[in-house]
Formats: sequence, C-alpha cells, structure tokens
Amino acid sequence: MFAGATTLLMLLRESSKHCSQWIWNVPTRGCHWQTSVLALRAALPVRAEPMKKKKVDPRREFVVRERLRKRLKKMERVPQELIPIEDFITPTKYKDETKVRDPLQLSFEEQERRALLMKRWSLYKQQEYLTEMAAIQALLKAQQQALTELRRESEELYQAAVLREQGLFPLERAGPSYTPPCSDYDAPEGKYNDITPVYTQDLGW
Repeated sequence: MFAGATTLLMLLRESSKHCSQWIWNVPTRGCHWQTSVLALRAALPVRAEPMKKKKVDPRREFVVRERLRKRLKKMERVPQELIPIEDFITPTKYKDETKVRDPLQLSFEEQERRALLMKRWSLYKQQEYLTEMAAIQALLKAQQQALTELRRESEELYQAAVLREQGLFPLERAGPSYTPPCSDYDAPEGKYNDITPVYTQDLGW
C-alpha cells in the first residue's frame, strides 16, 4: 500500500511540472495558495472573491419611477402641435397688389416678326404631324397584311405573333422641349443654403 501511494505521488508531481504557466504562474513549491499534492488544485480566478452587488434603495427607485410616470402623463396632456406647411402659405410681400410689372413694350416690327415666326412654326408642326400619321398608317397596313399571310401559313405562329409583349409597358420617353439646349451652358455646382426651420414643442418641463 505504501508503494502504491509513493507511485501516485510521483505521477502527480510529474504532471504538475507540465502544467501551463498561465494557470499556475507561480513556482510548483513554496506557494501560499497551492494545496496538497493529493488534493484538487484551483486557479487564481476561480478562487477570486465575487463582486459585491450594489444595493438599491427601494424608496429611491420608487421615487424615480413615479417621477417618470408623472412626466409621461404630463406629456400626454400637452396637445400635439402641428407643423405649418410653408408651401401652402403665400408670403405677404407677394400679396401686394400695388406692385404690378409693366408689360413689355414691343415695336411693330418685332410684333410682326414674332407673329410670322409663330405661323411658320405652326405650319412646320402640322406637316410633321401629317407625315408621322401617314408613316404610322403605312406601317399598320403592312403589319396587318403580314399577319394575314402568316395566319394562312400557320395558325400556331400567328397566335404567337399576336401575343402581348410584357416588357413593352410601362413606356417612358422624353419629349421635345420648346427650346434647344445651349451647347456652351455652364451648369452651376448646385450649392445652396438650407433655411428649413426647426420646430420644437414646449412640454412645460
């Protein structure tokens, strides 16, 4: 029995030599916290004293909750303040009827030139419209003839040709403008001053 205890003691000593220094961080012998060789060993963090819980005064916590409840109740009693929409409000300086811009005085030659230019423009747009309508009618007639001939050849191909194209709509297209773009126009950088007012509601705190 004595020989078995001696062998066990030697094995425990050999195993303690190979333990990680992070766990022990102290020499194997001569430690004030290390227990007997035959007993269980605990690392320093495991034997640390637990942190003390902070004591909370129940009456103080009750006062804080009551104060918060009263503040929320007071906020509910305050009516909601509506933010005015400035886009729907006409400024007073624009309501002054005394400020009327005088109409531009054009000479007789300028008036005649503008009237003649408008007549030429109207005639040009009318001819353009008639040309486009004639082209569209010709295309529709050719399409109808092609569908008729296709139906004579194969009913299956005709049904496939008259199917609606799903990716055609919605169709977006930019139309012509009244004035052509200026080639030498220098666009601004887009800097602006934000004058949006900030509205705050007084809750009476």
